[in-house]
Amino acid sequence: MNDRGRAPSATERALLATAAQVAERAWAPYSRFAVGAAVVGPSGHAYHGVNVENASYPAGLCAERVALGAMVTAGERDAVTVAVATADGRDAAPCGLCLQALAEFGDPAVVCRIGGEVRAVALHDLLTTPFATPSGAADASGSETES
Repeated sequence: MNDRGRAPSATERALLATAAQVAERAWAPYSRFAVGAAVVGPSGHAYHGVNVENASYPAGLCAERVALGAMVTAGERDAVTVAVATADGRDAAPCGLCLQALAEFGDPAVVCRIGGEVRAVALHDLLTTPFATPSGAADASGSETES
């Protein structure tokens, strides 16, 4: 049994299922690793994203950052929960770049498959030392930073 995080709630499992469905729409012709993400803000609305690869490798986007962009575009600035899933059910957790991006918007529960098990893990347990955030923005622990 994986001791990282906790067992997800029924709502978190449903969000993970949504992320897996969304992953079917990913653009992953190079890696064939289709990933979907769903980020929930304080409103309870889920914002979706998929990975979008590009032949110029660094130009691709991860599903989590696409979902964050949708959340910000809708006017929300706090991430409460993020679910990350692959289209084929493989393990998938946010990469370091996505963890840092998520840290800009609070300390959400991250729901993903790790070691074959679905777990809900606090962002601060995955990214223990995020880069400093702008003055007044929440850091990964949810507290405001000073400049």
